[in-house]
Amino acid sequence: MINMQKTYDLAGSRQAVQHKVLRNTYWLLALSMVPTVFGAALGVALHLPLGGGLMALLFLAVAFGFIWGIEKNKDSGVGVALLLGFTFFMGLMLTPLLSRVLGFSNGGFLIMAAFGGTASVFAVLASVATVSKRDFSGMGTWLFAGVVILMLASIANIFLHIPALSIVISVVAIGIFSAYILYDVQQIINGGETNYIRATLSLYLDVYNIFTSLLQLLGIFGGDRD
Repeated sequence: MINMQKTYDLAGSRQAVQHKVLRNTYWLLALSMVPTVFGAALGVALHLPLGGGLMALLFLAVAFGFIWGIEKNKDSGVGVALLLGFTFFMGLMLTPLLSRVLGFSNGGFLIMAAFGGTASVFAVLASVATVSKRDFSGMGTWLFAGVVILMLASIANIFLHIPALSIVISVVAIGIFSAYILYDVQQIINGGETNYIRATLSLYLDVYNIFTSLLQLLGIFGGDRD
């Protein structure tokens, strides 16, 4: 009886920790959208020249630098500060895409549609990951391989400028990062991820990539210049 009670107490304690990590992750994810919006608004207002192949390579270098710093400081307030700085930087890097979309007469609507679509995808898939009994952990290796291929194709298309490839990249990115939401949320719920700063970073990148890819597609197929 004593051993059974200890088992129940341990299970309850583990579940409480997992719920705390998930709650803190969602709060920090919501907070991270504030510097993202501010960075995007600042970039558009100042017409920052952030496009081009060289800037894309610089973006990758700075982004991976932030990610490395966040990982090294994931157990302290410095990690939170770096995460918010990273999200501000990612907002700035939305400048070329947002400026292009805002050049359409319905640009504002397209941005709101992309935001709403991204929020809906996140809400549905996070809910599925929370209640589903299916184990999504096996997707991790395949999803990582998909991201690597996606990055290589994206870098190549910066120089190739193939419109059809841009569409394919955006569609595949939406699929991969949507699946990553299932994977990342379930990692928290099952105890595979116990650090809310790192968990927030993962979910932020999922949401960011879905939003940019969806906005790319909406701009291509729904942009109105009249």
